[in-house]
Amino acid sequence: MISEFHQLSEKIRLLAELTQTLRHENAALRKSGSTLVSENADLVKRISEAHRRVAALLEKMPALPQDEPLVQPQAQENA
Repeated sequence: MISEFHQLSEKIRLLAELTQTLRHENAALRKSGSTLVSENADLVKRISEAHRRVAALLEKMPALPQDEPLVQPQAQENA
């Protein structure tokens, strides 16, 4: 009977250790998650700003005539 109590006591001690370890891990994951959410919000802002700036630049560019190619063919030299 005493042996059973010792086994139960050991199991309870291990469970308490595991609980404490999981609490620390959970706190670290919450902190990491919070940091990642903040970084993601910053990146979304930066992408939005870049998109806005590119759109503004595109609006300032003159339109190409419909029959004008985007790339001018280069003259080839005969060897």
